[in-house]
Amino acid sequence: MTRLASPGQLRASLIRWSLFIVPAVMLLGFLSGQVGGDSNSAWFQSLTKPAIYPPPATFGIVWTILYAMIGFAFAVVCAAWGSRIRGWAIVAFLVHLAANLAWTPVFFGQQQLEAALYVLIAVDVLAVLTTILFFRVRKLAGWLMLPYLGWILFATVLNWQFLQLNPDGGDVDESGAVQTFEL
Repeated sequence: MTRLASPGQLRASLIRWSLFIVPAVMLLGFLSGQVGGDSNSAWFQSLTKPAIYPPPATFGIVWTILYAMIGFAFAVVCAAWGSRIRGWAIVAFLVHLAANLAWTPVFFGQQQLEAALYVLIAVDVLAVLTTILFFRVRKLAGWLMLPYLGWILFATVLNWQFLQLNPDGGDVDESGAVQTFEL
């Protein structure tokens, strides 16, 4: 059975998907950041920052734009009823998004730099797979994923540099006070 829809019906479907998915993805990203930990914590402030670490305000701006873009890309795929691999692309995106949302609680909440790096490597692989599937479903969806893919690859390098510069994971005692030792 084939579905025939007018261009107006297709646009209306995309708009409906977008009105639900884009805010949902942005909300999930926001909640992960709120629940996951704080970049103003004594632990994070005690870490040696890599030279490529951007100004802290950059992260909120960039992630807001990227979550909106990947949310819209996902809406484009969800509205692509005629694609045979639409279901696989949807599953890949959801698994990828779950991994993405897990990074903040692992890095900031659990303060596990190495585990966070492994989470990001998984996000990278899943994002590449998702982007390929999105391109196969709708080219626009694939193109919308590329800036995000570039940013998470940068985040992976940044996480790796944090780990290299802070092999002990940061020196903060249970009270939250920063400890430094010089020999």
